Amino acid sequence: MQDIRDLTSVLRSNTPIVIIETYEEYRVIELLKRVSAVLYQPLFTWSITQGLTRADLAMGTQKFNSEPADILGQIKSTSQQGIYVLCDFHPFVDNAPKNVRLLKEIALEYASLKHTIVLVSHAFEIPPEIQRYCAHFSLSLPDSAQLQNLIYEQVEQVKSEGMMLNVDDSAVEKLADNLRGLTFDDAKRLSHKAIVDDGAITHSDIDMVNQGKFKLLDMEGVLQFEYDTSNFSQVAGLHNLKHWLEQRAPTAHTENVEDKPKGILLLGVQGSGKSLAAKAVAGMWQRPLLRMDMSALYNKYIGETEKNLRSALELADLMSPCVLWVDEIEKGLSSGNSDDGTSKRILGTLLTWMSERKSDVFLVATANDISVLPPELMRKGRMDEVFFVDLPDDEIRRAIFLIHTKRRGLDISSLDLSPLSKASEGFSGAEIEQAVISAIYTGKAANRLVDQHLLIEELMKTRPLSVVMREKLQALRLWASGRTVNAHK
Repeated sequence: MQDIRDLTSVLRSNTPIVIIETYEEYRVIELLKRVSAVLYQPLFTWSITQGLTRADLAMGTQKFNSEPADILGQIKSTSQQGIYVLCDFHPFVDNAPKNVRLLKEIALEYASLKHTIVLVSHAFEIPPEIQRYCAHFSLSLPDSAQLQNLIYEQVEQVKSEGMMLNVDDSAVEKLADNLRGLTFDDAKRLSHKAIVDDGAITHSDIDMVNQGKFKLLDMEGVLQFEYDTSNFSQVAGLHNLKHWLEQRAPTAHTENVEDKPKGILLLGVQGSGKSLAAKAVAGMWQRPLLRMDMSALYNKYIGETEKNLRSALELADLMSPCVLWVDEIEKGLSSGNSDDGTSKRILGTLLTWMSERKSDVFLVATANDISVLPPELMRKGRMDEVFFVDLPDDEIRRAIFLIHTKRRGLDISSLDLSPLSKASEGFSGAEIEQAVISAIYTGKAANRLVDQHLLIEELMKTRPLSVVMREKLQALRLWASGRTVNAHK
């Protein structure tokens, strides 16, 4: 087992203190039992509630060493070599100079005493006094094959308890892919819940597992899990974009393809359907959708903003395969000298991740203002393609009216789409939707039926962005011509 070999190598490297950040405390102790047998060293575990215990042999607990300073003093004074696992010791190091000093003295005397301290906690901030005496070790995460075996083990366990199960093997394979990035324990709990909730493993369990995975990975804040994805039947137009995505849709045949699609930039007018398109990508590819809030990245403390971004990208990697939607990306990357270079550092971090990531995260970035975006962001190799989402033409506007009137239960047979499309020339999809909603409210207030005339009246009251911001739209179209791919056709 790779973990045993790697952990043995770390303990043989004469490093006095080993840091293991994990929630799988029992798994660490079981691994160390096997490592201690290889190294012929006794293994001890300690916690504030249990005191010191010999873990590799059946021996009683030393209750008198339950205090942090006492156990460190005991380790320092004993001449017996050993591996000492201190569980959840992080609170006793923060602002505790005596404990830090004892750890340092144990480390300084390692050559003669050969005491190895293993600090196991969910997180551990290493004090600078002992940093050079520490090594980090990370438990490996299960791969897809191990996760499939784990799921089938849970299936057999539930069957042994008398429950009849319906197991779809293709769903098990997909479920294992979506459990990647979790520990063995967390994956076991989620897969067990998926089984017992409905007595089956089907494709309908995947959304529930992704939501549970998101909560376990603690992504709230900068990253948000979008529970409601969409599909392209709810999106009018965008035929060119849809065809491009269909050609690159993940399948069993593309599982081991090295050059997977990396991402796209959707540039266009506000309200033209870019956000809905991002949701439709996730729905079409049947992948979880994560939304990054660029404004939530920024923190007043130097370095915290970049740390927030790195954490968000690491968590997106753990959620892979997934779609990462960065909405209005220009708001987080606009250049300027008023933020002490934070925007440039954010850009550098994002560009490095885009170029070097190995995870199957498909990036969908949307933007309204191309003028503030750095050219490095859009070069091939980072983005596969840049699509321009223009205002809908006559055919697409008809489709938009059909979508929004059907959704709200209006009588479509009484509507003539040609006059409606003509009256809404220059409108975005969002503006057409709001006109339909306004007509419904106006009809209710005046006790009128929502018909052709009422819809046109509401359209006439609206001044679309294409009129209000005509110059900006023309400039955007001029820039996009020849530089981008038209998303509609």
